[in-house]
Amino acid sequence: MSIADKARDKTVARPVSKQHLRLWIRLLRAARAIEAELRERLRKEFAVTLPQFDVMAALVRKENGMSMTELSRMLMVSNGNVTGIIDRLTAEKLVLRQAPASDRRSYIVRLTPKGQSQFALIAKAHEGWVDELLAGIDADVAESMIGQLDGLATRVRAGGTR
Repeated sequence: MSIADKARDKTVARPVSKQHLRLWIRLLRAARAIEAELRERLRKEFAVTLPQFDVMAALVRKENGMSMTELSRMLMVSNGNVTGIIDRLTAEKLVLRQAPASDRRSYIVRLTPKGQSQFALIAKAHEGWVDELLAGIDADVAESMIGQLDGLATRVRAGGTR
């Protein structure tokens, strides 16, 4: 296929269903590429995994901590996954796990002062990395995309209707 044929191919109208499928694939590719880069930078710069970062980000919002079940629901992962992450963060003295007096079978987890200060450093770097990775998108375009994606998420949650 010549360059002219390829150019002509791109200008031929595609059915909207094909465009939507292409958009979905591009969204996945972009999200996966960004996530892979962030995972690598977190690992290299702070020796932290993305799931550990996500747990600390959830806990920093809850000064009084939260139960393991609340945490797993918030992160949409199993209790077993959260337990392993909390075990590692506890070993690093970044998270404190306590059994409440009212229910000795459950645990409340919260960031330690060390965890709070460590997370503040990581979060600042994370924000900078995301800003760097999305630097080609100006504020107006970003705001428009946010609105479109929020609308998409709302429609999907409502059953995919338009």
